[in-house]
Amino acid sequence: MQSDGQAMTSPSVRSTDRAASGRGVPGEEIVGRGSREAARLMRTWFSSLNEAAEQNRKAAYVFTMGNMNEVLRTFDLPIVYPEITSLQTAVRGSAEESLKEAEDYGFSPDICGYVKIDIATQLGGGKHPMGLIPKPSMAVATNACNTYFKWAEVWDRLFDASVVTIDVPNDRAASSRSLPGDDNFKFELAYVKSQVKELIETCERVSGQKFDIDRFRQNLHYANQMSLYWKMLLALNERTPAVFGALTDGTTFLGMANCFRATEEGANYIKDLYEEMEYRSNHGIGAMTRKDGENVPIEQRFRLGFLGVPCYPIFREFNDLFYDWGGVFVTSSYLKFASGGAALGFEFDLDNPIDSFAEGSLLTIRETQTGLLFDFPDIEDKMSPYRLDGIVYHGVKSCRTVSAGLADRRLHKSDSLELPSLMLESDIVDPRVVSKAQMKNRTDAFFEGLIARRQQNQTAGY
Repeated sequence: MQSDGQAMTSPSVRSTDRAASGRGVPGEEIVGRGSREAARLMRTWFSSLNEAAEQNRKAAYVFTMGNMNEVLRTFDLPIVYPEITSLQTAVRGSAEESLKEAEDYGFSPDICGYVKIDIATQLGGGKHPMGLIPKPSMAVATNACNTYFKWAEVWDRLFDASVVTIDVPNDRAASSRSLPGDDNFKFELAYVKSQVKELIETCERVSGQKFDIDRFRQNLHYANQMSLYWKMLLALNERTPAVFGALTDGTTFLGMANCFRATEEGANYIKDLYEEMEYRSNHGIGAMTRKDGENVPIEQRFRLGFLGVPCYPIFREFNDLFYDWGGVFVTSSYLKFASGGAALGFEFDLDNPIDSFAEGSLLTIRETQTGLLFDFPDIEDKMSPYRLDGIVYHGVKSCRTVSAGLADRRLHKSDSLELPSLMLESDIVDPRVVSKAQMKNRTDAFFEGLIARRQQNQTAGY
């Protein structure tokens, strides 16, 4: 069943002040706790992958959109997210060498940069800036991204990995989806359920373990808890001030939501993170940024929405283009479509786990596809709860799934929303196509327009 959208006032969720007091955690220790714990847990995650690689253990490769973690973790398979390992390479400044290596091997400059970095990593024996990653024994690919299937075929050729494809029916057009209870929805659900069963059979064969339905229920329970608090976390930025930057802090939190989905550590992390952010919201402690080695508050003059994916080669510098003008990203489509379905707030029925998991997969993956193809209603809407001053669209060279039609979409939405917007173009991982000077010129002009618009509205008495 789906969350009714009232989770923010659920009596089962403790207020932060009571929770902090009850656990004896001073406020100064709460602030920044989520970032510190995320850094620790991510080091632990990469260390576990390094250990799995050294022991030559079988591993499962999955993608952020439709990752099927709830099933895979039932079989104790180490899980590798090649998108995350690739973006970490870009953040750490070593992407260009990997991209060139993959292109020399025969991959086109035009294809997904994540793919090329992953291929270079595999050709290099799994060596990565954070250690080693194990080879894939199996891979799960959904149709949430049109590159996933071809990417998984490479692992099949290189390592003879077992590939499971999950084909989820998409919306045929905007506002045309089937609804639970419809005949079409029943057909679609049965189709997805049959593929989930095939995934379970493949996991049994690869791992040598039998499927444990009770452990699967436990994984679903952890996923339910994470989804509840993830949705509530995103909603906190509807308030003023925004308590986290959607592209900086939010991307860190997103990594946790993916890597630790369906685990007790992940569920507890997101719950504690919500506790911290609610505390900050209640005490007026807004989003922070790093300046001269110190955490300083962001001057929040303009509330912005973001559509696209981050520019990882200049991750901090990209955000500083906006922070320097007092612009803060309060929401991002990235935190929705790349969160493994957590943002929808779907709750699995633990009494009917396989059917409910199939339904949740259908609804959440379809929601991802719809947002990428058509719109994100809570961002691209006049009645957005985030009360936006503008929207930034970021197209990237090597991701057609996210970027196709983005410029036209921006023009259409600008007219219908009567909201200022900015179109930027760079890449997710390739520093060779990132022009900081060009992006700065466009960003400066965008903010000059926002300031002029605000002054005109004030003069008119709005």
